[in-house]
Amino acid sequence: MTHRKFEARGLAVPSGRISRLARFGTMATGIAGGMLVDGARHLARGEKPRASDLLLTPANAMRVTRQLAHLRGAAMKIGQLMSMDAGEMLPPELSEILGHLRAEAHYMPEKQLRAVLTLQWGKNWMERFESFPFTPIAAASIGQVHRARTRDGRDLAIKIQYPGVRHSIDSDVNNVASLLKMSGIMPKDIDVVPMLAEAKRQLHEEADYTREGQCLARFGALLEGETAFVVPRLHEDLSTASVLAMDHVSGVPIESLVSADQEVRDRVMRLLIELLFRELFEFRMMQTDPNFANYLYDTTSQRVVLLDFGATREFPEEMTEQFRRLMRAGLDGDRAAVRAACLDIGFFTETTPERYQNGVLDMFALSMEPIRNGGVYDFSNSDVAMEMRDMGMALGAEREFFHIPPMDTLFLQRKFGGVYMLASRLKARVDVRAAMEAHL
Repeated sequence: MTHRKFEARGLAVPSGRISRLARFGTMATGIAGGMLVDGARHLARGEKPRASDLLLTPANAMRVTRQLAHLRGAAMKIGQLMSMDAGEMLPPELSEILGHLRAEAHYMPEKQLRAVLTLQWGKNWMERFESFPFTPIAAASIGQVHRARTRDGRDLAIKIQYPGVRHSIDSDVNNVASLLKMSGIMPKDIDVVPMLAEAKRQLHEEADYTREGQCLARFGALLEGETAFVVPRLHEDLSTASVLAMDHVSGVPIESLVSADQEVRDRVMRLLIELLFRELFEFRMMQTDPNFANYLYDTTSQRVVLLDFGATREFPEEMTEQFRRLMRAGLDGDRAAVRAACLDIGFFTETTPERYQNGVLDMFALSMEPIRNGGVYDFSNSDVAMEMRDMGMALGAEREFFHIPPMDTLFLQRKFGGVYMLASRLKARVDVRAAMEAHL
């Protein structure tokens, strides 16, 4: 597994409940102090600022970013998801600064890392390795990745979870939710309990490396023998609930193909779009995280490398059939049938105001643009991904009508949006309709 080069420094992860709570306390105190200073400035100018305006300042956002980056785990993960998936609900300044969390790369210092691995593998674990560099090749919100070679010759990528992450998920989610509630950026009449429950469930799944290893192995089996994709092989003898060992697979970042030949870009995106429909309709199991870092390209074998299966979800057969009906109605341009399918799926209800329903239907019609017209679709001349984002922002602004559809559909939308975004980034040309019709 080859990862982006990053500038990083060792910074111990607060693993205890008290130490993590103290970090949130420090963050809240710093924010409150910033609000007092900013409030005094506004009053000196004869202005009467709102509390939310004082909270959502660049300085306070930077305080949040630093503390979430230090905490890592669920706290940092939610900050990343806010910047990636909920940007339409945040002021531009906050969205931009929270975006820095995706580039943060603190990692465990050697002493803490040794303690974690001794707990997982036993005190003589180093005897199993020919080499084990203590500086990781990648660091993220829940864990960090090391490239190591075992004494029996295996070249491995080993993902190691930060200590305390699994046990701090529920409290971290609640604390971040409290910050959101303080900010006033969430609609007051929205029941966030299902969203918080889902966030906790997803994060618990992502923090369970045993489950991720099983998903990795299942995807490997589903794609076994195919020449277009490679899934790293799981090494169970070194894997635990907090450590995931797999083959190290070489590749370049997928978005670096922006400078590759048009033929290469077209082929790669065709493969990924075909895989998307296979995941939904054939496998009924999807890796739902659209982060570009989850894909590499092996320039030697010309295969797409698939990484990170922590966000894998299984879909019930009923849901895939609902989406088949939705896609068929979209291809036929039958707006009434599209509306019926959207009601069936739960994008809105019969009591949802017509204006909001029409907004959802218009957004779906836009998403069908690359599919409805047969033949090759040129994503280089398309603003579909950005237009969909703008429409999503407009719908999000309809706070009195705000409706949360079933969580599975949100993850599916997220994946489709990410694939469209990558296709636009690579300026690819793909016959999307042919890729989908094979499953209808």
